[in-house]
Amino acid sequence: MARDARDTSGKGYLLDNRQTEAGDRFTALSALFDPLTFRHFESVGVGEGWRCWEVGAGGAIVPAWLAERVGSSGHVVATDIDTSWMREAKGFEVLRHDVAAEAPPPGGPFDLIHARLVLVHVADRDQAVRSMIEALRPGGWLLLEDADPALRPLICPDEYGPEQELANRLRRGFRELLRERGADLAYGRRLPRLLREAGLADVEADAYFPITSPACAELEEATVRQVRGRLVAAGLATDGEIDRHLANVTAGGLDLATSPMISAWRRRPVS
Repeated sequence: MARDARDTSGKGYLLDNRQTEAGDRFTALSALFDPLTFRHFESVGVGEGWRCWEVGAGGAIVPAWLAERVGSSGHVVATDIDTSWMREAKGFEVLRHDVAAEAPPPGGPFDLIHARLVLVHVADRDQAVRSMIEALRPGGWLLLEDADPALRPLICPDEYGPEQELANRLRRGFRELLRERGADLAYGRRLPRLLREAGLADVEADAYFPITSPACAELEEATVRQVRGRLVAAGLATDGEIDRHLANVTAGGLDLATSPMISAWRRRPVS
């Protein structure tokens, strides 16, 4: 579940794991999406003895869940380009790794490979997907989950007042910063087709996004604080507008949604 926005323009990370707000974003993202991810894990049958690769893990919650399921006879490796939030990892292996630029980590072939909110930020996404498929054992499962901000671009779908208009304008600015760094804001919808083109037949997929919840507000506050300086420097918002928006978020009157997260999964053919 990597939350690093990978720099493809030489401007540095937009959502750097080393920033203080990264921990708040991790917590909010976990609250919003872990139940969905765990439900998919259960549907593919993750169990005792499985070998799993969590790509772009970010934090420890998802690989820890997998480690508990696979038990002592299984193995879980969690990789990321920044592993600083997995220092307290227990029950699974942690490796610094770039999925698009390096060979798969040791420990395979894998029964399950999972990446959540990773590929949208990776420059060579096609290579990353090929690498993951090659690391699957025959019959192993690939589960990819990624955002599609362009599919539903408003953070306040019910834009009925100036507070909602401001929130949506700041969100457009944030997405412009992502786009400048090479993020594909329409990537999630392509996942089913990409898996089919890679030779995985009978692909299944679904989409999920909450429209309002405390975790949505926590995620928005942490994200805006994390990119505040870049929004102002790019002329996409003023400090006054950001202060006003953060106050609106704290007041609790905004119905803040997330981008749709699209999940696509299939097994590698046995022959």
